[in-house]
Amino acid sequence: MRLHHVQVACPRDGEDLARRFYGDGLGLTEVPKPEALAGRGGCWFRDFDEDGRTIAEIHVGVEEPFAPARKAHPALVADDVAHLESVGARLVGLGFEVTWKDRHTFDGYERFHAFDGAGNRVEVLTPVG
Repeated sequence: MRLHHVQVACPRDGEDLARRFYGDGLGLTEVPKPEALAGRGGCWFRDFDEDGRTIAEIHVGVEEPFAPARKAHPALVADDVAHLESVGARLVGLGFEVTWKDRHTFDGYERFHAFDGAGNRVEVLTPVG
């Protein structure tokens, strides 16, 4: 088995903030939702490898009542430390909360945690050493 996608929630009309975080901030590509699901709101994002294969997918779905996931979270792998730092800086530049306090607390990795526009926690990490 392999993971197909992770879903996070947003409040109604939270799609534009999701696009800023997942698209502009993390650099994921927004993809159309299937027609049968499009009426539910939300938006989907993917990242691809150099051969065009999907390597990560996040679905942002509308949830009512909404409560952000402050502990549960998806974790995305950056290419290297320079990529990790550039993504973190880009998110800060877009006005999102990023914390590096746990940068060196996971053996073999460097990481940060960020919070999307709805307040959901997202981890970005890269292997080191």
